[in-house]
Amino acid sequence: MQIIPAIDIIDGQAVRLEQGDYDKVSLYHKYPLEVAKKFEDAGLKRLHLVDLDGAKTGKVKNWKVLEEIAARTSLLVDFGGGIKSEKDVKIVFNSGAVLATIGSIAVKDEPEFEKWLLQFGADKFLLGADVKEEKIVISGWQETTEITVYDFIQKYTEHGVQQIFCTDVKKDGRLEGPSIDLYKKIIGRFPVLNLIASGGVSSIKDLEELRKVGCKGVIVGKAIYENKISLVELQKINTQ
Repeated sequence: MQIIPAIDIIDGQAVRLEQGDYDKVSLYHKYPLEVAKKFEDAGLKRLHLVDLDGAKTGKVKNWKVLEEIAARTSLLVDFGGGIKSEKDVKIVFNSGAVLATIGSIAVKDEPEFEKWLLQFGADKFLLGADVKEEKIVISGWQETTEITVYDFIQKYTEHGVQQIFCTDVKKDGRLEGPSIDLYKKIIGRFPVLNLIASGGVSSIKDLEELRKVGCKGVIVGKAIYENKISLVELQKINTQ
């Protein structure tokens, strides 16, 4: 199981939101590159970089941060937030992202996303499945759809998407533990899926449980910044 640290960006700085609420912002570091270098020094290989300004405005904003991290570290970066057009996708890849992270547009404009899958390759996208009561939520978690997470995964794995990360919005940013039961159900239905857990991780024990249920990766954010999990501990578990 791969440990994937997260950095969320507003105005070029590393921040965290609680449950996606832009009114509940915590500033963690002015310089995201320095944070990324600490992850690299700890032996971590990947980075989940989220452009919160982009997510809010619907247009990629913080691509310069991506460019700097991609150029000055060896981290494999997936980048998301505000990717709504083919132009945005190109900006993300040209700025050094290995994967483009896609969310709402996979629900709101399926033909456009399917076009990108053909044009750039399905293996170039990390698909986000944000869920509430097993239903997909979009638009910064403000809108709940009638699409089940299982139908969503089924549709896009048939289109060749290989990596999906799933966030239970009730868990995100609360350090109360991940949605183990939800991930068990998903893996039970899609045993070969490269499923990445996201949200709620608060301890090394949580990571061990996610590994046991079969998650291939886990995105960790607040637990690192709040010193619930140390980089030394992450380095150990990442090499097991």
